[in-house]
Amino acid sequence: MTDRTDKKRPKPQSMEIVLPATSANLGPAFDAAALAFSLFLKVRAKSANEFSVKACGRDSKICSQIENHLILTTYREVLLAEKKPVQPLALRIDNEIPIGKGCGSSAAARLAGIALAAHFGGLRWTDSRIVYEAARREHHPDNAAACWMGGLAIARISAAGEMQMEHVRPKGKWPLLFAVPDESLSTEDARRVLPNLYSRADAVANIQNSMLLLAAFLQGRKDTLASALEDRMHQPYRASLCPLLPALQKLTGTRGILGCALSGAGPSVLVFLDPKSSANKTMAQVRECLRAQGLNPQLIQTEITARGAKQRMR
Repeated sequence: MTDRTDKKRPKPQSMEIVLPATSANLGPAFDAAALAFSLFLKVRAKSANEFSVKACGRDSKICSQIENHLILTTYREVLLAEKKPVQPLALRIDNEIPIGKGCGSSAAARLAGIALAAHFGGLRWTDSRIVYEAARREHHPDNAAACWMGGLAIARISAAGEMQMEHVRPKGKWPLLFAVPDESLSTEDARRVLPNLYSRADAVANIQNSMLLLAAFLQGRKDTLASALEDRMHQPYRASLCPLLPALQKLTGTRGILGCALSGAGPSVLVFLDPKSSANKTMAQVRECLRAQGLNPQLIQTEITARGAKQRMR
């Protein structure tokens, strides 16, 4: 029987989605958890006769290159895999997320492409399916879950291939400072320096600290953050590739700074600020300390956002 209702249903003509940047790993929560924060990738798409991209904001030259465009590549991949027609789109992009700096730019782009495919292809996918499709391509379910759901996300893909994720809204205010260097670092290069095996002591320490970190976010216990962010699985090995990390770790516990962690695989560093202190004064303190060590990254003030791309799509 022909479904006449589907035939009469008008094809979607446009879509807008706003995706937050994310910071994965968070010290000991290696490959398990990520935070969404208030830097955004804004994508507006309209049906068109041919593909086109106009971009503004951070890294606009990269965002406007139509060849090997991660959003459009993912969009095409999904539609072709689902045997749906590939509707050409005209994209307008306004980007605030540093690209290739450990701030979840590729996860945001992948999710944007998947969301566009689901919208224009008429796919009725659940949140788990959307995040799974991004995670399968990214190999990072934590970033994808945090970007889609917002707040703190804990995620994994089970041995059976099932996407499992939980979303937590951290208690209280969590102002952040991102230190972003000029140079980028590929995830592949950051992975190469990691060992294949870890000691039981290192594994246990990271499990303990991950539990403490989760409790700190759930209870708003900022006093436990410094010790909860301690990590033995990836940061000690990546420090040589990410000089901002050891430089900023020395400031943990000083006025205004609760703790810090490598953002994703680096080279950017996420600094948790004390909401009771002046963010501007703390930023000036951080800049002065880094310049004394020959480091001059961009410093970006932001905060954890509880709203993910799911809540900002229309």
